[in-house]
Amino acid sequence: MSNAPSGRGGPVSDAQRRIRRNPWLFTAPLVLLCLLVAVLVWEVARGNLSEATRAHWPWRLQLMPEEPLASLLAVAAGAVLARAQYARTVRPLLGWRSEYVAGVLPGDAKAWSTGVLNGGQHNAGVHRVDYLVVPAGDVVDGPVPEEAWMNLREAGERLGEIGLRPAADFRLASIGAGFPLVATGTYETIMLGVFSKRFIDEVQAFLVRIQVVDSVGDTHERVMDCLKGAREPVVAPVEQPRAARPVPVPRTAPPTG
Repeated sequence: MSNAPSGRGGPVSDAQRRIRRNPWLFTAPLVLLCLLVAVLVWEVARGNLSEATRAHWPWRLQLMPEEPLASLLAVAAGAVLARAQYARTVRPLLGWRSEYVAGVLPGDAKAWSTGVLNGGQHNAGVHRVDYLVVPAGDVVDGPVPEEAWMNLREAGERLGEIGLRPAADFRLASIGAGFPLVATGTYETIMLGVFSKRFIDEVQAFLVRIQVVDSVGDTHERVMDCLKGAREPVVAPVEQPRAARPVPVPRTAPPTG
């Protein structure tokens, strides 16, 4: 069996990270601040020269008077700091919760259910969701190459190649772009998928990469292993014992006298 696609750098990290900033709300104020700092450096260097030197080119060039330059520089610096603080405030906190539940797949056995939630203070919109199937016996030593990620349909086909049946061994939720992850302030999750015990035996890891966009346009990403913890004894499902069927007792004929 071939190993799953992988790269260098150790195990796949499940830590949330920011992968893109809004260019208009982050890059533009930062570029403006850098330009104003460059103008300030020029004016300070020009102001320390003698009158005779300032009479020659290029020191004759005055870009901006000092007073308005200082005001603009203070405004630009405040905008950059305010944007950074606000971006930290509206940053989503992506997390997931898994447990064994009953009644989500056919049969009496409990299935492993995994759901995602946004624990931040503001809503976030889903940008994209990708999947990676790691069959039993394969390993991922991370980071995962971009071409190894699949969409929902491709993940279902890959699971079918392993011999797992949808609606019998697993169920996956379809989460489209723009779906809001509401910051409810509770631990209520949105289902990503449910998996049978046979699924857990046949699949080593089922990774879901979810990318969301927050209120300032920054994109955040987290990779979640939906099967993480499913094989731990401390979360083993508690199955209700089946009631023993009563054993029929043969009736004896009444004595004849």
